Amino acid sequence: MARTRSALHPVGLRKSDGTRNSQLSENRSGRVVTPPPEFEERVRRRVTRRLMPFLILVYITAFLDRANVGVAKLGMQGALGFTEEVIGFGAGIFFAGYFLLEIPGSLIVERWSARRWLARIMITWGLMATLTGFAGMLPGGGSPKFQFYGLRFLLGAAEAGFFPGVLVYLTHWFRQADRTRAKAWFMLAQPLAIVIGTPISRWILETVHWYGLPGWRWVFILEGLPPVLMGFITLWFLPDHPADAKWLPPDEREWLETELERERKDREATGSTSILAALREPRTTLLAIAFFLIVTGNQAILFFLPTITNNMKTISVAWRTVVATAPYVFSIFGILLNGYWAHRTGKKRLHTALPMFLTAFSLGMAILAGNNLALVITFFCLLGLTFQAYLPVFWSLPPAFLGKSGAAAAIGIINSVGNLGGFVGPYLFGYLRDTTGSFETGMWCLVGSMILAGTFAASVRVEENVRK
Repeated sequence: MARTRSALHPVGLRKSDGTRNSQLSENRSGRVVTPPPEFEERVRRRVTRRLMPFLILVYITAFLDRANVGVAKLGMQGALGFTEEVIGFGAGIFFAGYFLLEIPGSLIVERWSARRWLARIMITWGLMATLTGFAGMLPGGGSPKFQFYGLRFLLGAAEAGFFPGVLVYLTHWFRQADRTRAKAWFMLAQPLAIVIGTPISRWILETVHWYGLPGWRWVFILEGLPPVLMGFITLWFLPDHPADAKWLPPDEREWLETELERERKDREATGSTSILAALREPRTTLLAIAFFLIVTGNQAILFFLPTITNNMKTISVAWRTVVATAPYVFSIFGILLNGYWAHRTGKKRLHTALPMFLTAFSLGMAILAGNNLALVITFFCLLGLTFQAYLPVFWSLPPAFLGKSGAAAAIGIINSVGNLGGFVGPYLFGYLRDTTGSFETGMWCLVGSMILAGTFAASVRVEENVRK
């Protein structure tokens, strides 16, 4: 009679003589014995403590280099004569470059080396971010506007593949049941980058004027240097797979490798595994559309919130900074709470779509609050609680219905298409601001975008694994 396996393998269990057994142990019926829960939890915590702080730190530097144009533009507009439309186009063209290399980047992480590819990305994006501080001063001619556009495009191309690459990388280390929590921790980098980075960027803007260069140039220059350093550290610090992790004890390393391989085979037996299958999968299309719509709204808010708060002339500059960062403080709690709740209930669709609908509600109420500053700030904080809360659950969906290469391709496709919304949102918002003289029309467009995003996300059917 063929032997059967339980869901988990018992690497690291004790033999009867008290020694540790690194081989698969069997009971008398021939079944593989499941390791105790504390063993599984110990492995998960060890991996989390080793990898997640570093990945969060790296993503903070990435997101800061992407978003600091929202602060730098407060000095750039007067110096270079840029309109809101020019700033919005420059902020958005980042995602056009991002679009081109996104899918190849995620596949390279799956098939080659996450450590080397992520290090390459960090070094090149840091260099491009630093060069943005010299827009209008670079040799070779071209107006400041087109130099700014070109550098933002190259920054997007340099950073392409980082975010989906890390998501694929996490599948090399965390089991399906643990990935939502791991992704929730990783997604904290987005609000943390704003909470930490906005005051730093404003301080640089207002106080650093070295060598006769204005502060807005130093925002780009100084904040572009850390990724270069982090790229070289990555080559030494980040292992590609558990088999390469010398900091994992042999029994834990073997168990984790075995578990991940078992899950991979299960997905290949029940889900699509090829890149072509990912392209044909209707759920990939639905998620790409949903992500495009939500990124359209989120990126417009990200880039123009400093400007919106800067127009609150009845409060001090310090309080404007607090108002601009407060939604992101709430976002930290929203990501953790929704990620934990989704991990407990297993209801992925609910925890993906509901935050999108709540974000639309909060933004709509902030618009209707008009000149009531207290209400506007309240609804912006509520918006912060939900507008990024969907992220860890959303990115657990593709691996739930696709196999290894198929999931990597789908993540690249969804992120690539979705991030085109990062071009549309800021450009459309800036254009409507210049055309109407108000932020209100653009904000109502964002409300509609988020409602549609939630509708598409709610229509994606995946297996719901309810945890007890």
